[in-house]
Amino acid sequence: MLGGPEWGQREATPPRDAPLPSFGFTQEQVACVCEVLQQAGNIERLGRFLWSLPACERLHAHESVLKAKAMVAFHRGNFKELYRLLESHNFSAHNHSNLQELWMKAHYLEAERLRGRPLGAVGKYRVRRKFPLPRTIWDGEETSYCFKEKSRTVLRDWYLHNPYPSPREKRELAETTGLTTVQVSNWFKNRRQRDRQAEHKDSGGAGDKQLDSSTDDDSDAPHAAAAHAPPLYPLYEHPLAHLQYHHS
Repeated sequence: MLGGPEWGQREATPPRDAPLPSFGFTQEQVACVCEVLQQAGNIERLGRFLWSLPACERLHAHESVLKAKAMVAFHRGNFKELYRLLESHNFSAHNHSNLQELWMKAHYLEAERLRGRPLGAVGKYRVRRKFPLPRTIWDGEETSYCFKEKSRTVLRDWYLHNPYPSPREKRELAETTGLTTVQVSNWFKNRRQRDRQAEHKDSGGAGDKQLDSSTDDDSDAPHAAAAHAPPLYPLYEHPLAHLQYHHS
């Protein structure tokens, strides 16, 4: 049992593949269950599993368990606990992206709850400025609308070469930058629309604006339509935008 006279000595710490006291599962098996339930989106079952874990400090300090607790806290609307978890452990880089999404989405939801209305692009920007990512889930690299600067550089360089990448090229760009194909498509649409608006302003024309109406799985050639300019496509399609949260 932990906490005996040998506590603190190396030989007193059981190996990772040893069954946990009064539980029957190893630490790695618990971590595996947490990962599987998260990937399956079975948050209620994940919450029950976490509740059943024994009071073992080394188990509850495992990164997969902490990540699972953060996910459950988010879904239950327990944002204070979510922030505490995310700020209390230096998470591995491969977990940063998902945890950053939880952090930002939670702050967006809190701001929307206070204001009583959805946040627009400017509102979300202000929230991000007010609640920057903690260094425990951020590598320190500058981000812009959730795009790392190196990703934006890749997209800008490609845009100068070809502002209308093919679906195959978008997939390759997504793999290179770590973004989704939808994010890549929307970035190019936004950039083309901004350039058209700038050209229109410089020319002093008063006609209808030329709009980029290519679709996400679009053809490679530009299209134009005479209509009122729509808002820019979201720079960052949030993977957690569809989630519902509940009060614990």
